[in-house]
Amino acid sequence: MLAKFANRMRRHMRIRSKVSGDSQKPRLAIYRSNANIYAQLIDDVSGKTLGQSSDIKIKSWTKVEKAAKVGEEIAKVAASLKLTSVVFDTGWFKYHGRVKSLAEAARWAGLKF
Repeated sequence: MLAKFANRMRRHMRIRSKVSGDSQKPRLAIYRSNANIYAQLIDDVSGKTLGQSSDIKIKSWTKVEKAAKVGEEIAKVAASLKLTSVVFDTGWFKYHGRVKSLAEAARWAGLKF
């Protein structure tokens, strides 16, 4: 169990050392719990969250479908802020399953990363 956590932390540090956002190209940060998935648009220069979306209020879908809806919603939030491209930050989560579904839906809705 300790090795699994150490691998996650190593992955997180490697990604965060390379990924940073600003007001023109914010960081799209993902957090995935067992029940829900969350996405935030973050400006790392000023340390502010520009927009967010989650699947807490979405009912009666599978987890992968909920993640796709969150991807579409975060793309709409970015469009309302007049943002077309972001830097994608998976955190310590692998690009697979719900994280991949969210990313593909955001790309399909017009967000570039």
